[in-house]
Amino acid sequence: MIDRAVRVVDLSHGDVVEDFHAAAEAGVWGIIHKATTGATGKDETYAARRTLARDAGLLWGAYHWGTHANVAKQVENFLRRSEPDDETLVALDFEDTAGNQMTLTQAREFLEQLAARLGRKPVLYSGHTIKDALRKKRDAFFGSHRLWLAHYNEEPVIQPSWTDFWLWQYTDSRNGLTPNAVPGIPGDAKGNLDCNHYERSRAELAATWAS
Repeated sequence: MIDRAVRVVDLSHGDVVEDFHAAAEAGVWGIIHKATTGATGKDETYAARRTLARDAGLLWGAYHWGTHANVAKQVENFLRRSEPDDETLVALDFEDTAGNQMTLTQAREFLEQLAARLGRKPVLYSGHTIKDALRKKRDAFFGSHRLWLAHYNEEPVIQPSWTDFWLWQYTDSRNGLTPNAVPGIPGDAKGNLDCNHYERSRAELAATWAS
């Protein structure tokens, strides 16, 4: 069993944020915030929270929730809204989206196009969606991207394209694995919060965060 600590919190407009400084003092090192969805969706809280989080000394990242919309338009929407600099982590959220599902081919295209635009590989966030899509296949392309794994029990399982996860989202719920609460960030209306564990040091996280 992994000895977990909340090192990264991922957020969207549905989460309440009171004080990023309190979160940093409690041991949080980074924030990954939703920036966009599909070809047109945007998170209105993204820009203001980026300033607040960085003022608190936290690493900042942006993620895009992929849909079945035109991939080039999704990439453009993400870049326009997230405005990533060289210190911003960028990630594709590849998960179930009922009636508007991003395909595996589209996920590949999104990662390719975003990398071409930025000159660096995005992180891939996924859980059972990538496992179901690839099954037991070892895919060198996907495996070359850092895996931000969503897996909500004590023993995280990764798809065979990877040898390990980079970041582990181990809970999104008050009923899930602990620790699942962070000072200064109450979470959504039910008090739920997406909590992520990083296994190495803060210096290593900072050095590789946006690379």
